[in-house]
Amino acid sequence: MMTQLSSYEFEVVTVNPQGKIIQRENKKTLHFLEKLEQGCTLEMVAIPGGTFYMGSLKTEEGCLPSQTPQHCVTLKPFWMSKYPITQQQWKMVAQFPAIKQSLDPEPANFSNPNHPVEQVSWYDALEFCARLSQYGQRSYYLPSEAQWEYACRANTSTPFHFGETITTDLANYSGIDWEYQGKICSKGSYGQGPTGEDRRQTTTVGHFSVANDFGLYDMYGNVREWCEDVWHDNYVGSPDDGQSWITHSDEERRVLRGGSWNCSPRKCRSAYRAKLDPLTSLYDIGFRIVHY
Repeated sequence: MMTQLSSYEFEVVTVNPQGKIIQRENKKTLHFLEKLEQGCTLEMVAIPGGTFYMGSLKTEEGCLPSQTPQHCVTLKPFWMSKYPITQQQWKMVAQFPAIKQSLDPEPANFSNPNHPVEQVSWYDALEFCARLSQYGQRSYYLPSEAQWEYACRANTSTPFHFGETITTDLANYSGIDWEYQGKICSKGSYGQGPTGEDRRQTTTVGHFSVANDFGLYDMYGNVREWCEDVWHDNYVGSPDDGQSWITHSDEERRVLRGGSWNCSPRKCRSAYRAKLDPLTSLYDIGFRIVHY
C-alpha cells in the first residue's frame, strides 16, 4: 500500500534539575495517517534509525538490577504511534473481523474517546495489531523494549527526555508523597524536582502539548504500555539490534514501560521496566504500536 507522508510541528521542552522549563524548541517531523472509519485516524510517526545506550547507570535514582547492565543497541528506522492507542481508535478496530479472539469495544474504566484505552491485556493488544494489519494492509506490532526505550529517549541520556527530572505540568503521574506508618513509601518528586498533582485518572492524549525530540507524546505516565518482549531479570545476553527478546526467560510475564497516572515518577523513567502476566488487564495499562 502506498503511504502518503506529511509533516507536522511540535514543541519540545527541557527542564533544569529543579523542574523549571529552561528551553523551548519547535521541531518538525514526518508522519502518516492510518485511516480507520467514521473519520477516525491513527497517526504514525517516523522514528529514525540510530544507536543508543539502553538501561540505566547504577548511579541513577531508582535504578534496579533489572535495568542493567547499560548496553549499546543499534536500531533500523521504524514508525510508532504518536500517542497511546485511544479509546476511539480501539473501538473502531474492535469492530474489524476477529483474527484469534474477541475484543470488548469499550473496556476502559475512564470512559472518554480521546483518553488512552486501558484495561486491555497483552493478548488484546496483539489482537488489535492483527486486525489493524489486515485492515490497513501493512504490518503493525507491539514495540520491542529496545524500540520503546529508544523512541522514548529520543537522543537523550537523562532519566527523562525532559532532563534530570519531571513535573506533573508535563506528564500525568502521581506527584504526591504516599506515606505508610509515618514513612514515605512512594515519592511524588524525582531528584531535585517538585511534588505535584495526583489526578487519579487518565488524561486526554497529548494533554500537556509537549513532545519528545522524535515528536511522540505521553511516553511518561497516563498508561503503562505493553511491549512484545517476555520478561528477563536483566539485560545480560540481550539483543543488540533492537529486536524483541522472546526466548530463554520467564515466558509467563511480559514487559510494561512508561509508568502511569498511578505510578511515582521513579517508575516513569525512560529506563524503568515492569512485568505482568500477559492476561492482566488493569485500569492503568494500555499500549502503542509500531510499523516497520
